[in-house]
Amino acid sequence: MKRGAGRSHYDQDPFTDLLFNALLGFTLLFMIAVTSINPPTKDGDIPAKAEMIVTTTWADGGDDDIDTWVEAPDGEVVWYRNPEGGLMHLDRDDRGVENDSLLVDGRNVVNPLNQEVVTVRGLLPGDYTVNVHRYRARGPDLLPVEVSVVKVNPRLEVVYYGTVELGAEGQEKTAVRFSVARDGSVYGMNTLQKKLVSQ
Repeated sequence: MKRGAGRSHYDQDPFTDLLFNALLGFTLLFMIAVTSINPPTKDGDIPAKAEMIVTTTWADGGDDDIDTWVEAPDGEVVWYRNPEGGLMHLDRDDRGVENDSLLVDGRNVVNPLNQEVVTVRGLLPGDYTVNVHRYRARGPDLLPVEVSVVKVNPRLEVVYYGTVELGAEGQEKTAVRFSVARDGSVYGMNTLQKKLVSQ
């Protein structure tokens, strides 16, 4: 009898089958892992939804602490002790130079920008009030504070842009009041003063 006459030339060693199946399993797991990885986000891409953005800005590098107060039609008021109210959110309480230092890669980096931003994530019909308050005065007797209200959807629209001068520590001024209709349009812009600070 010839050598190997009892075996077909298609017969394989069980060890080869085991190796092939293991390789197939690892390939499958690798493909599942690759498809499960989230795509990297783009730099500067902010997915959070916003309908309106209220920005308060004052002198860079100054030690004054200016607070932004925003009241919505439902009576919710956003300020530094209540950073979330209804559909509004105070993104950062800027306290002048106090919180301008950041530790980046072991080095102290100073961001001199003095700015507070309130994001309105959904528009309610009714009256809105935007006030600025000089919580701490360390700079000039009269401090100019720029206030802007920008409607983001369905297209970018500057609703208000102006400057309010704040005097002594503790002074509060209404920068702007406006109304939002049911269709999202803004009307009735005025600067009629309304007190919001409740300290």
